[in-house]
Amino acid sequence: MPINPFTEQGAFGPEATAAMGAAFDAACKELCEVGQLQMVRKLVAQRIIAAARKGDLDPARLRAAALSGLPLIKMAPAA
Repeated sequence: MPINPFTEQGAFGPEATAAMGAAFDAACKELCEVGQLQMVRKLVAQRIIAAARKGDLDPARLRAAALSGLPLIKMAPAA
């Protein structure tokens, strides 16, 4: 699922979009074990967008920000 549908409240450049997409894909791979519920995937995308708006474009940190506090997910080391 591309992250683009969740960016309606602002535009990001190619570098930011690539970092956000990589973080989203990595986070969603971890969600496979919980069925990748659409609501959870949307929350992950919203968190990535919020962190990117604050200037963080590191995919590993964006992924960690997106998954932090989700009780159903064990954090695995970033690939």
